Amino acid sequence: MNFTNVALLDEIKIAGVNIINVPDFLELVMRFALNTAVILILVRWLYYSTVKRKDYLFTYILIASVVFLLCFLLESVKLQIGFALGLFAIFGIIRYRTNSIPIKEMTYLFLVIGISVINALTSENTTLVDLLFTNLVIVFITFGLEKLWLLKHESSKIIIYEKINLIRPENRKELLKDLSERTGISKINRIEIGRIDFLKDTCEMTIYYYVSEPESNPDNTSDNNENDDDDDD
Repeated sequence: MNFTNVALLDEIKIAGVNIINVPDFLELVMRFALNTAVILILVRWLYYSTVKRKDYLFTYILIASVVFLLCFLLESVKLQIGFALGLFAIFGIIRYRTNSIPIKEMTYLFLVIGISVINALTSENTTLVDLLFTNLVIVFITFGLEKLWLLKHESSKIIIYEKINLIRPENRKELLKDLSERTGISKINRIEIGRIDFLKDTCEMTIYYYVSEPESNPDNTSDNNENDDDDDD
């Protein structure tokens, strides 16, 4: 076999089986590299540096990679926009058998799926510069919202409170003062009253407050407890 001639071929076939189509393979590699780079910037740098959630980081990178490869390799089926919208519908109804996905995490999920679909299904009339511009616009908008504009992050704590006489609306100032002294949180943004137990004179409440840096929750204890409950049923 003359390897010089093989190197100049656009595609190689053996026994009628298409081994490689060089232009298509190079396009796949370039688009996948671009998509992976953008996804890593969004979820590893912008998202993870803010919320420190490794579970969603793992999910976003894998979903983005699979969606891109799925769209790119099935593009020849010509499902076009209906196929892309179907992906959004499928992932939009996913519930990971735990708490509902928080709105911010759901937004990032939509973002990584959308970028992967764009990078995989753009037509031949779309140039590489157009694709780069689209990806950069998404990255810069996300960066502006995450790092420049939304400087305050609202965190929350669930506590069991025994002074249920203070949960009345007229005692709100005294309640805030007592919670601030006992939790060390200088300024509580808002309070949500949950279950009230009159037998034990306690109530469950969630306090919300702003912090300059988000608090990490790597263990995700509440989600694990719910999973254990589901498995017992």
